[in-house]
Amino acid sequence: MCSPRIMNFVNKELSRRNLFKMAIVGSAAAAAAASLPRASAQATMNQIDVSNVVDLSHRLHSGFPMWPGTASPEKETVVTVKDNGFYGNIWKIWEHTATHLDAPAHFIEGGTTADNIPIENFIAPIAVIDIEKKVEDNADATLDIEDIAAWESTNGLLPDRAVVMMYSGWEKRVNDADAFINTDSDEVMHFPGFNPEAAEFLVKERNITGIAVDTLSLDPGNSTTFGTHIAVLGAEKWGLENVANLKSIPEAGATLIVGVLKNKDASGGPVRLMAVWG
Repeated sequence: MCSPRIMNFVNKELSRRNLFKMAIVGSAAAAAAASLPRASAQATMNQIDVSNVVDLSHRLHSGFPMWPGTASPEKETVVTVKDNGFYGNIWKIWEHTATHLDAPAHFIEGGTTADNIPIENFIAPIAVIDIEKKVEDNADATLDIEDIAAWESTNGLLPDRAVVMMYSGWEKRVNDADAFINTDSDEVMHFPGFNPEAAEFLVKERNITGIAVDTLSLDPGNSTTFGTHIAVLGAEKWGLENVANLKSIPEAGATLIVGVLKNKDASGGPVRLMAVWG
């Protein structure tokens, strides 16, 4: 963070001699870069094909639907450009807010915390399994082993290290907290999630990196045992909740990139998700 006053100070302190040295170094670097083969540089640029990029994250704000009993995020603006020369806020956020990651430690004693998940596990092939039709007739519908089999009958076996992402269409409710949480008169929530049997199948019979849902929880809302959380996080995989825009990406062939803060001993945290494909 550099304010105009800081930059002015730095500019005044630079001597002519230092500027001359910088010019020499810059010229040498430019000459070295020019000597590199053009094809080599182009190859480096094309290592990741980003012909298509979709943001799979919801915007985090104070009105985002929250798990009952958890605090909504709070933002306090502490400095402004008008008054202080720069802008900044202090946020108070429950780790499992908006589009976020569940690390194994969220449900498993001694499980890996978010900051210790290997960085390579945050880039993985995507498999989107669409259960929207089932959800239209039943808010408690689940992604089942049969849905995985149907996906594989069309696309082949799940890719190695895949992230299996459930699309239920539930994100259409995200701007209505009551409809998104969908609690009945008995305080039971109703929204789709992974069947624990499907979760067990994925961690035992397929080599996945994690799973994702477009709802508040990896488990369906009416779950009292959280079997999907336990199966996935207990296998040292991770989960993503409140994912957006899954209808906008192909059911196979895209790559997920997960950006999560490296907070010490975190049980998870809000994420910025990107799907990219050629």
